[in-house]
Amino acid sequence: MSKFPKPPPMSLSPWACLPSCILLLLSLLNSVFAALPIIPVSTCQNICGTIPVRFPFGTGFGCGHPSFAKYIKCSSGTLQFSTGTGVYSVSSIDYPSSTIIVTAPFMSNCSSLQNSGSFSLDKASPFILTKDNIFVLLGCSKASPVFDSNEDLCDTGSGYSVCKGLNSCKGVTGIGLKHNASISTCCVYDSPDGLGSGYSLYLPKLQCSSFTSIYEFGDEWNPMKWKFGISLQYNNSYYTDGCKDCEDSGGLCGFSSLDESFACVCRNGINSTNNCVGRGYAWSGTMGHKIQTKMNIGGFLVSWMLMFIKSR
Repeated sequence: MSKFPKPPPMSLSPWACLPSCILLLLSLLNSVFAALPIIPVSTCQNICGTIPVRFPFGTGFGCGHPSFAKYIKCSSGTLQFSTGTGVYSVSSIDYPSSTIIVTAPFMSNCSSLQNSGSFSLDKASPFILTKDNIFVLLGCSKASPVFDSNEDLCDTGSGYSVCKGLNSCKGVTGIGLKHNASISTCCVYDSPDGLGSGYSLYLPKLQCSSFTSIYEFGDEWNPMKWKFGISLQYNNSYYTDGCKDCEDSGGLCGFSSLDESFACVCRNGINSTNNCVGRGYAWSGTMGHKIQTKMNIGGFLVSWMLMFIKSR
């Protein structure tokens, strides 16, 4: 009885196990990347544009002190100050003296005098006007209450030279006045409410078309060298040892959106109740060992697969 010939031994291609090996390797790599912590980007920054931002200020909600969050924020690289009358740009912050300088979008200066809006400070605001501010009302009607002799709202002494200086600016034509015209429509305003919180400069009521504020006279006789802007002093009594501890650990002082309690905002976006020590980008020891083990197994399988292919 004849026997069937034995089939020749199967010759395995060195590539036969490649799909299975690749699938196994991909599975391991997937578990490695799944173990990596997702690191969010912190919404709080210590600079906005070119202006350093420190406590009590913040660049967004949850940053800085809650009493300042509704007034100060960073938008498209511009630090902004908001009140009930509008949004103003913060041009500088002097932390040693606790003062900021803000400018209104249409506030007049010697180069450009134009019709502008009003200005006010909320009564609950942690800001007050400094005594450096000289508010000037321009283009006021003859019937304006600022010219009421019984009210005494205009400084007729040194205010005369300020009005004369502004009227010498070529930009005065922007509010419909002639260059070097009479100063009869100008008033260096002395608010009857003082310079504290709740200060209001409502132009329609005062019947004036524009206002400006000068906080420093570089050259009293040259209005082109005057510094225009509104100087505000802020309450800096909110700084605590807890905030200092947070900053020393590399965090930024902020607050919880739930109850406005203190929060230390770490660089990876994680909030802490005290500081950022041990809450940076480093992985925990247990996590590191697990990832290292899986990487070692993956490396062994790749090496084994390469040796198997070469031996064939």
